[in-house]
Amino acid sequence: MIRSQFASLSYVLLTVALTVYSQIVNKWQVSAAGSLPDDGMGKLAFLLRLLLNPWVLSTFAGAFLAGLSWLAALTKLPLSYAYPVFASLTFVLVISLSAILFQETITPPKAIGIGLIIAGIVIGSQG
Repeated sequence: MIRSQFASLSYVLLTVALTVYSQIVNKWQVSAAGSLPDDGMGKLAFLLRLLLNPWVLSTFAGAFLAGLSWLAALTKLPLSYAYPVFASLTFVLVISLSAILFQETITPPKAIGIGLIIAGIVIGSQG
């Protein structure tokens, strides 16, 4: 029983990891690419360069695999349990990693929100 629960939760955690990977790598590559040009053709060329970037392509693969993992999770867990865990962990990890990797500010309201989300995960997972 415990092994089955761990396997079920591992699908959600894999979905979270792949989703967070995709968001962090996309931000990294967009930041490295510079500003979006003002003119239409410049925007199109900019976005096409990003689209063909191997790192950005890896995020599409990550998102696809996250989708497959999510489908597997939904075969094992109720949506009312799996989705709040997925959404909240993704939110907390993206904000935390953004602060660490991109020096984005975690304001006091964000910190309180993260704390409330973590408390919600703990309380919501109890039943």
